[in-house]
Amino acid sequence: MTRFLGTHKGKLDKKGRISVPADFRGALARTGDQDLVFFPSYKLPCIECWPASEFDAAADGHDGLALFSPDSDDLGGAIFAHAAELRPDAEGRVSLPERHIAMAGLTDALLFVGQRRRFQIWDAERGEAYLSGSVVSARDKGLTLAPVARRDPRP
Repeated sequence: MTRFLGTHKGKLDKKGRISVPADFRGALARTGDQDLVFFPSYKLPCIECWPASEFDAAADGHDGLALFSPDSDDLGGAIFAHAAELRPDAEGRVSLPERHIAMAGLTDALLFVGQRRRFQIWDAERGEAYLSGSVVSARDKGLTLAPVARRDPRP
């Protein structure tokens, strides 16, 4: 499983190119998955970025919705219709679709936010505000990571 950790600053150039942070490229390299799926979040003002294999696994849940149902159509329109599969070049650069840039409200200063299986690309100012708010919200809700039962490695 890919692990995107940390927060990294970046820039959007005039041609709509970004450079995926080296730490995130390293996480991709460890899994052998070099293709990324990008789409504007329908919940937050950012771009969601998923390794293609992780995206496919998560998107399998869409198959559980009734074909042609309003829920299936809504989710498909919110995610798949705006998604683009891109592969960073040798320097880690990707050209974002103009539509993604506009929908996420990105400016030239960016913040890349690790979200474990995926990462997000935010306008730097809004991203910092989001992170500050998420810490407060998680604390106020008492959120924590649930313990996972570990198998005893002894025979």
